[in-house]
Amino acid sequence: MLHELHPDIITIAEDATFYPGLCESTTQGGLGFDYYVNLSVTDLWLWLLQDVPDQAWSMSKIVNVLVNSQSSNRRMLVYCENHNQSISGGRSFAEILFGNNNQNFIGLEDFEFRGSSLHKMIRLISFSIGGSAYLNFMGNEFGHPNRVEFPMESNNYSFAFANRKWDLLKDKGLHMGLFNFDKEMMKLDEKEQILSRNPSTVHHVDDSKMVISYIRGRLLFVFNFHPEKSYENYSIGVEEAGEYMVILNTDDVSFGGRGVIQSDQNLKKTCSKRTDGYRNSLELTLPSRSAQVYKLTRILRI
Repeated sequence: MLHELHPDIITIAEDATFYPGLCESTTQGGLGFDYYVNLSVTDLWLWLLQDVPDQAWSMSKIVNVLVNSQSSNRRMLVYCENHNQSISGGRSFAEILFGNNNQNFIGLEDFEFRGSSLHKMIRLISFSIGGSAYLNFMGNEFGHPNRVEFPMESNNYSFAFANRKWDLLKDKGLHMGLFNFDKEMMKLDEKEQILSRNPSTVHHVDDSKMVISYIRGRLLFVFNFHPEKSYENYSIGVEEAGEYMVILNTDDVSFGGRGVIQSDQNLKKTCSKRTDGYRNSLELTLPSRSAQVYKLTRILRI
């Protein structure tokens, strides 16, 4: 009925039952939603951030949850934080990552760097690895420090949390870095149409080294979730021989990163070493807690 009244409307189902006809046409016996939310994604990140030490994160678990069923990915919508973490009294990821309770075991600079790095990586991999739609609650893109909570009886009708602190973006620093990254991630989709392409092909998952790599469309995504170890000359397989350029890097200084990969290291040429089931490979620098997106810019015919 909604689509008949408003042909351009977008409907999204938040459903935990995995009802098989959620996004099927009503003429085919379905419920007619445009997208369904993969609710397991938010549960995964919340569990990892709150209950699992950084060095114990399972790359296989992350991939399995995010990719879900490839056959239904064309209708899958992903968000990193759900209603409970954003507007229903729960804690946002920013509260978890940057809250005072987590500063006891780490210096302030390293504490903020850890939080900023994971904030960007979680968003990038959730956004790009699977599904055809992405949703963000206003303010979460720049790490808003508080949830949204509207006046109600339980909080004595207080307006204390009924706001977004846009003034946090006036100064260069943590929040502006996260905001700049989110804008570049959105621009990347505008240019490369990531969400409109077929689901990603995940070809490299290493639980011991905490590295994930996959290809979606014309782009290669590489994540190093290890909290301490950086890698030099790390082999990642690619099918097409040629030159690959870094077009997005979570560790860029403009995003609050440390800029380990210098500008003269952004262009990489393949070598003819079969890796990950592909004919060629790239030897990459992978800073700890960082992710890079590479694009094939020149094809070499061999």
